[in-house]
Amino acid sequence: MSAKNETYKSSIHRFTLGEAVVSTIQDGAHIREPINPPFALDKSDEEIAQIAARNNLPSHGFESGYTPTIIRIGGQTVLFDTGFAPRGLDEAAGHLRRRLAHAGYAPEDIDIVAFTHCHPDHILGVMDGDKPTYPNARYVIGRKEFEAWSSGEGIPEQRAGTRDIFLKLIPPLTDRMTFLEDGDSVVSGLTAEAAFGHSPGHMMYRLESAGKSLLVWGDVTNHFVFSLQYPNSLVGYDDDKDMAIATRNRVLDMVATDGLLVSGFHMPFPSLGYVERTQDSYRWTPASYQTRM
Repeated sequence: MSAKNETYKSSIHRFTLGEAVVSTIQDGAHIREPINPPFALDKSDEEIAQIAARNNLPSHGFESGYTPTIIRIGGQTVLFDTGFAPRGLDEAAGHLRRRLAHAGYAPEDIDIVAFTHCHPDHILGVMDGDKPTYPNARYVIGRKEFEAWSSGEGIPEQRAGTRDIFLKLIPPLTDRMTFLEDGDSVVSGLTAEAAFGHSPGHMMYRLESAGKSLLVWGDVTNHFVFSLQYPNSLVGYDDDKDMAIATRNRVLDMVATDGLLVSGFHMPFPSLGYVERTQDSYRWTPASYQTRM
């Protein structure tokens, strides 16, 4: 096996959940410095170093991974978020399209692209040059998310560039787009759930199939330690920080209480796991062989 094929295979995780087939595919990852910003905006360098040490992590930076999810259910293939735009093999991200084949899909096989929200790492890959990357797909997005980025209302100043990207990529697709409210069905067994804050109309998606459940939570948390273990800590990436904190606390409590399996866009690859309640917070527990049994 070539080194390139080994890299592709290590970037794909595929399993059956109930009657659905789920694949997580890493679009790539960046090493970013420092930790504050964007995380732990309310904490000192000393506190951050202590948190990092307790979790066996470096204190000078972090890895940001990007992992879209594909769910095949009821004869429909649904891709959640599109990662970055396709780039060269040596680039750190933008690899989703070329890795699809190693997960058993072609771009033409994607029936639905479901957006959690409209930040660049989630929408740039919807186009390949001047053509849609997924030529047969229709699109679903939260109505509140679409309207906020379209109007600019409530979009923070630092997201002006992101809004420019949105206006270029997403409104031209509206003739093939369905707008979702909290609780709306995408396809049978797949429901949109509101998780506002990280972006104005951020959506999660819950899969229910043959008694099994999975929550595709997008960017409810952006780091498995600095955000998830400290849900009340301010995160620079969040567009409405107070609302994002409220959503994080609500979702983490729900996931921990219900024992839900989670697919998290920025969780460590394969980006699947559970949330464990600790004495005063939460901890990410990566999924292991249970998804294969």
